[in-house]
Amino acid sequence: MQSNTLKPAHARMTSPRVGRGGKRGKTSGRGTKGQSARSGRKMRPEMRDIIKKIPKLRGHGKNRSRTVRPAISYVPVNLAALEFAFDAGATVTLLELHRKGLVRSRGGYIQPVKILGTGTLTKKLNVSGVTFSEAAKTAIEAAGGSVA
Repeated sequence: MQSNTLKPAHARMTSPRVGRGGKRGKTSGRGTKGQSARSGRKMRPEMRDIIKKIPKLRGHGKNRSRTVRPAISYVPVNLAALEFAFDAGATVTLLELHRKGLVRSRGGYIQPVKILGTGTLTKKLNVSGVTFSEAAKTAIEAAGGSVA
């Protein structure tokens, strides 16, 4: 057996070379003009067409997701949770709520808190540095506490 006498088991399939004279000249079987007649011949991604059909929202910051005006989402904490977690005369701050386990931190930052008026409060608490509802404010002040 010599290397010049070897033949492959299966003949290689080659695509016909078009556009080089002969019977497949001019447009080479691709028709005329358009995307599928060009070299490369890749169809546009479907998602791009969908995105292009969505109307532009005019004005500053409309298409910038949450980078211009981020939406603040508050973590709700009820008065019943304050009643359970804190002693009378304690100061309720964002850091104290985090230490007691009522609020989690996300990415190293403690999430903003809003105290809601669900439940009853009998202890005198000094609440500062958090947002609260009107019902929560009246309940805290009725129990002898203060809000700031």
